[in-house]
Amino acid sequence: WRGDQFGGVVTADSVSPHLRNAVIATEDRRFYRHFGVSPRGIASAIRINLSEGRGPLQGHGGSTITQQTAKLLCLGEPYEPSSGQTEKEYEAECRRNSLQRKAKEALFSMAMEAKYSKDDILSIYLNRAYMGGGAFGAEAASQRFFGKPAAAVTPAEGAMLAGLLTAPTTLSPTNNLDRSQERAATVIRLMRQQGYLSEAEAQDAIANPAQLSEAAEAEAGGYFADWVMSSGPEFFTRNTTEDVIIKTTLDQRIQKAAEDGLRAIFENKVREGSKAQAAIVVMSADGAVRALVGGRKTKVAGAFNRATQAMRQTGSAFKPFVYAAALDLGYSPNDLVEDAPYCLNIPGSGEWCPKNYTNNFKGAVTLTEALKESLNIPAVKISENVGREIVSQVASQFGIKSDLAAGPALALGASESTLLEMTGAYAGILNGGSSVTPYGLIDLRLLGDSEPLMGTGGGIGERVIQEEAARQLVYMMEKVISEGTGQRGQFGGRELAGKTGTTSAAKDAWFIGFSADYVTGVWMGYDDNTPLEGVTGGGLPTDIWREVMLRVHEGLPMNPLPMMTPLPST
Repeated sequence: WRGDQFGGVVTADSVSPHLRNAVIATEDRRFYRHFGVSPRGIASAIRINLSEGRGPLQGHGGSTITQQTAKLLCLGEPYEPSSGQTEKEYEAECRRNSLQRKAKEALFSMAMEAKYSKDDILSIYLNRAYMGGGAFGAEAASQRFFGKPAAAVTPAEGAMLAGLLTAPTTLSPTNNLDRSQERAATVIRLMRQQGYLSEAEAQDAIANPAQLSEAAEAEAGGYFADWVMSSGPEFFTRNTTEDVIIKTTLDQRIQKAAEDGLRAIFENKVREGSKAQAAIVVMSADGAVRALVGGRKTKVAGAFNRATQAMRQTGSAFKPFVYAAALDLGYSPNDLVEDAPYCLNIPGSGEWCPKNYTNNFKGAVTLTEALKESLNIPAVKISENVGREIVSQVASQFGIKSDLAAGPALALGASESTLLEMTGAYAGILNGGSSVTPYGLIDLRLLGDSEPLMGTGGGIGERVIQEEAARQLVYMMEKVISEGTGQRGQFGGRELAGKTGTTSAAKDAWFIGFSADYVTGVWMGYDDNTPLEGVTGGGLPTDIWREVMLRVHEGLPMNPLPMMTPLPST
């Protein structure tokens, strides 16, 4: 479910009495006693606003349900398409607070009270109020969150729906179920105080808070759905009143594997209360995204997506593209490079001397050993020998579209990228050296149409490096997991290849790798760039990767990696 949803029309009599009572207890306890406005409520709201350092009309409004309904009706002023405003702009304009609007709103409210019954006004309110998750009105919200009509909600569910009215987006249970349940508990206490629930009923509702229905829980693919909706044309995914059916690449089994793998590591290996974040992308070698997790809270809609939106330094996860460029030019995985103190003079910046993570030097090493142990000095030397421009070109052709660093630190992942881009670039290595455009949309059609309006927006593109070079690179990356920095990624005797990545000051930790069947990328870090304590790419990110891939590969045959063992050096 995405986009705005309107349920059937309800009345104050047809909804569950628990919902009706919860709305009155929360929004306007004197609803059946006032004449449309509540001088006492307005005075109290102004006093609170001033005491909290705001203007008299900023913050608490002191509005009655009648006044809120008047505002929802835009004080009876119909929308004129010829005005040049969009409907959203018109609504925002008509609902802003000013002394003039407040006075007009009070008059309109009293006129409504004179013409309609209290239950008529409450019915309009219950049908028009926005209740989060794209649901307008009580029926849509009840169906969306609980999978049942508004007539059948329990006290706990009614309290949750009523609680949404104050801040429908932030309190939406598909956005933050815990926060929504806490707000509902406050509503239940108000209902108890006002005599709508017995003590036993209130205790039961607090002890057994409302839960999302299975259908709403299925918003587990929320980050994925957000991404697909934003990548499709807006006139079909956002700005339409038509029912649009989008067929996607999402695999619910793999999505669950990604979420369960992430949860397992954070529950068992990360200290409680840690604010560290993580993101996961699982895709096929052609770029079809099978699962996408944009943060630790997975049941969300419209949240910041760390897999597709967070630009982070890539660290050593970038090194495969240095070696890809070298292998394509004829280097061998067995060629030697000297791991020894090395400095470069950078015009305008002076001398730059890269260091290895261990601060040790290994002497002459093969390219395979250099990648396996994630040595920095050999990577910089190879990049300088091949030419930074060529390395940049290979990386960008593989799909890393962000501005790549111009200096020699390019080889060490000084550039920023998203996890989706990086995972797509690794998919290009697995598929034999052709670029990949990650995609989630297979086709889009209008309900009832047999022909799709548009098809896939991604897949395999042009060749970037020769197939032999790609197979040799897979051989080198297999050693990272079987013998090198990514050994914690091993499971079940499968052939696996990948690369760890840790950025300077450990602000980002990566592990991206693949089997013959799936490519998975994992990023871990803090949103505010706080350094990770004791975490490198070969640690927790590799653990998450292993837990996810282990679950993804349950029941799959043991397919070999497409790798080529290099000939021994003569």
